[in-house]
Amino acid sequence: MDTAHPVIPPASPRSHRHWRIPKHSPLYQQIKALILDSLSEGEWRPGQIIPSELELAARYGVSQGTVRKAVDELAAEHLLVRRQGRGTFVATHTERQTRYRFLRLRSDKTPQAVQESTQRDFISCEQQPADAHVAAALGLQHGDPLLFTRRLLRFDGEPAILEDLWLPLARFNGLTAERLIDYNGPMYALYEAEFSVHMVRAEEKIRAILPEPEAARLLDVSTATPILSVERVAYSYGNTPMELRLGLYRTDTHHYHNALK
Repeated sequence: MDTAHPVIPPASPRSHRHWRIPKHSPLYQQIKALILDSLSEGEWRPGQIIPSELELAARYGVSQGTVRKAVDELAAEHLLVRRQGRGTFVATHTERQTRYRFLRLRSDKTPQAVQESTQRDFISCEQQPADAHVAAALGLQHGDPLLFTRRLLRFDGEPAILEDLWLPLARFNGLTAERLIDYNGPMYALYEAEFSVHMVRAEEKIRAILPEPEAARLLDVSTATPILSVERVAYSYGNTPMELRLGLYRTDTHHYHNALK
């Protein structure tokens, strides 16, 4: 029978876990927090299978049902992926089902289809100090070094999104314009594979604006054409902000799609 406090085996010598478990929380939430700590520390890497529910139940001293409930929540949050007959895996942005999780712009012509033909034109990639706004968004100090990137995304050859991205240089040191140009996959998959940064959630602020002349030129619209300004902060494990992204979305041929559950 489960108890109020699961029995946690001693951590391995290489592990330095920080149990962030609220007092009096349901037992499955405690197990969920422990699994999250293991994910955060890289015990199980993106794309890797995690131990079975029986193994996790033995590890934490709880029932299999308690573990299943914790894993179910993590799967619903897209942090784990269940595969019938194979097991449960750590979600990765290289997989097709998660690749477009944060890409919400859809064509008016094919609203249900993900834009498959995507071209990325990198306009700039440089180091710069964090201003007050970026520093606050990323939990940095004013003036901390950043990597700034501007790119234009084209869908089926037509400009669709102009994006400015700010990354903390301390976590992405070595990311260059050449590497970005050579890489053809999703940005979050690149972060994951080469910098061990896995984006697990994001918060967005959306407003309608009229574009500045330079943005209008790059998006091939007039300055009188309304566009969406989407400011996103993406977080890794432990609610750690890792990327600030400002996207300008064309709305004359596309729309922002979000499925609410």
